[in-house]
Amino acid sequence: MSATVPGEDGTGPAPVRPPPRAEHRPGVPGNLQCPACGSANVAQVLGDNGGVSYVCTACGHIWS
Repeated sequence: MSATVPGEDGTGPAPVRPPPRAEHRPGVPGNLQCPACGSANVAQVLGDNGGVSYVCTACGHIWS
């Protein structure tokens, strides 16, 4: 017997929903992407001497 997840009305398969969009973080450009892998999973961090750097949380690439 195969398992299925019922839809909102309890019959049939559940509707396919797109993944939630990342929220825009203040101070980080909305179109910021990792230059190494293209991921939008980017965190802003303090760099050396108080500068601003970015790190890709998908591949670990760091740039400023």
